[in-house]
Amino acid sequence: MHDNMRKAIGVILLVSLLSVGFFKPFKEYLLIPSEMNVFENQTQAVPVNASISAEKGELSEAFTLKEEHGHANITGQTKGRSEVVYDLAGFPIKKTKVRVLPELKVIPGGQSIGVKLHSVGVLVVGFHQVMTKDGKKSPGEQAGIESGDIIIKMNGHKIDKMSDIAPFIQKAGKTGESLDLLVKRDKQKIKTKLIPTKDEAEGKYRIGLYIRDSAAGIGTMTFFEPKTKKYGALGHVISDMDTKKPIVVEDGEIVRSTVTSIEKGKGGNPGEKLARFSSERKTIGDINRNSPFGIFGTLHQPIKNNISDKALPIALSNEVKKGPAQMLTVIENDKVEKFDIEIVSTTPQKFPATKGMVLKVTDPKLLKRTGGIVQGMSGSPIIQNGKVVGAVTHVFVNDPTSGYGVHIEWMLSEAGVDVYGKDKAS
Repeated sequence: MHDNMRKAIGVILLVSLLSVGFFKPFKEYLLIPSEMNVFENQTQAVPVNASISAEKGELSEAFTLKEEHGHANITGQTKGRSEVVYDLAGFPIKKTKVRVLPELKVIPGGQSIGVKLHSVGVLVVGFHQVMTKDGKKSPGEQAGIESGDIIIKMNGHKIDKMSDIAPFIQKAGKTGESLDLLVKRDKQKIKTKLIPTKDEAEGKYRIGLYIRDSAAGIGTMTFFEPKTKKYGALGHVISDMDTKKPIVVEDGEIVRSTVTSIEKGKGGNPGEKLARFSSERKTIGDINRNSPFGIFGTLHQPIKNNISDKALPIALSNEVKKGPAQMLTVIENDKVEKFDIEIVSTTPQKFPATKGMVLKVTDPKLLKRTGGIVQGMSGSPIIQNGKVVGAVTHVFVNDPTSGYGVHIEWMLSEAGVDVYGKDKAS
């Protein structure tokens, strides 16, 4: 009897919960954010029907609130914090904490840039077998060096470039002494000893390692902040082509580049922009950071695109919506053009993360010329509703019309641009 009663009560509760789930105001309640950010002089809509009234909290000077077409529109007035209280039939059901951020605008890029990176120390990218009296061997491999290691010191001296190493090798070879190496491997620092070996074919002493101290390539400028001249580009990390590991940057520079031709992308074979560094090779900015969100530094001078030099507001990740957008990029010479794309999906992110958007190229001209997204477009800024929302980062290998994008919020943070007003008095 008791079991039957418990089952009946359980069924009633289940039906009640299902009924609540279909109750329109309850579904709207689930859509109401518990926290939201809005910039000064910008408006955001909160998904709430007019049947649920909204009232401002005590610090109402931070924003204005207006109900229009079944939504509550919040417009940032001045930096500060407050809250919106929602009630249903006179009963408060939820609060949204609202933070009004200082207005932030950036100038979108789209220009093709040449990238030159100088790594910390010298990077080991492989092993060379030295011809010795006892056969072929690699002294570096015998010393426990691994591909991807970074040699940062030799005999206590800092190593900045490949030419720093040669004098130590020849001296140690002649004296028969070993070299004391300090090697960086991921986050560890490892000490080891290496004895150079004489190459019988050439008569020179070798360490049996292939090394590299710089890398070069092309990409696309995403934005620069007009006051500080801080910029962001590429939207993804630059990795060494041999070791596939991110390059640890000592310094670097960006220069202008000119697109000479396009290798069209096809399913299974991503296309590529072919470009050359501009003839004057004038450095237009430095590089001080190579992160999962792109490369960052400071411009030496403002750079222009031929569409607009007007600074645009940015959109935080929660503001980006599915639907039409545009991307700025170069497919011929130095001309920045605007192309239609669609944001297929977007994920509001509370913490920095890559691949926040899925994109699809819809512009007939771009599809005809490139097949969609090609290598070298990484960093192309994405504009939606007059705001900079992110950058193109990766192409889908089996579908060159589609790819990933990163939210601009995280690129700005990596560039050292104060998105959240932390550097200003509250």
